[in-house]
Amino acid sequence: MYKVFVNDIPIILSTEKKIGKKYTTIPLKEVKFKSLIKQIIAGELMYINLYHKNEEKLEKFLRKKLPVVEAGGGMVYNAKKEILFIRRNGKWDLPKGKIEKGESPQEGAIRETEEETGVQGLEIRKFITQTYHVFKRNDKFKLKVTYWYEMYTDFTGDLVPEASEGIKKAKWKNFAQSQKALTESYENIKLLFPKEYLTTHPNDRVS
Repeated sequence: MYKVFVNDIPIILSTEKKIGKKYTTIPLKEVKFKSLIKQIIAGELMYINLYHKNEEKLEKFLRKKLPVVEAGGGMVYNAKKEILFIRRNGKWDLPKGKIEKGESPQEGAIRETEEETGVQGLEIRKFITQTYHVFKRNDKFKLKVTYWYEMYTDFTGDLVPEASEGIKKAKWKNFAQSQKALTESYENIKLLFPKEYLTTHPNDRVS
């Protein structure tokens, strides 16, 4: 199953005909994808399941329907088990950016994380997942596929948010602070976190 976010509304692509009472299922061969995106943006659709029995066809469909921009990003931990967040466009996010020609997804993820936050000494621990979201550039819809990696660093220096990319803050956040940040984040970012991060405890005090 894939979740492709249009703003914060997911289009589900799955091998199941029925995934819930609220969802309208459309066979993949009948989908007018750009029309679907426009309807979601207009608030006319919210629960969509695009169906095909062959899972391999699902991502091929996505990559065929829209120009693809590939990006790399990091969920960075430090020695205190804090996570590195950035603040951009009024929301908390994780550092990520477009993979350059000749780079591997891992190389792009490390470079973009360093550039956007000023962090150094990154070590990739493992691949987390891929996320998908639709955005508009030069009046055309595109699909961003982001490869996410869990990273670690012993870096204790000052963080420097990349102002030219619209980043206002770069901050380490502990467990409770991360929980609060996720209430002001994007749905595709929440997919990266273990479930316990998505439950806000009233007694947690966040500074």
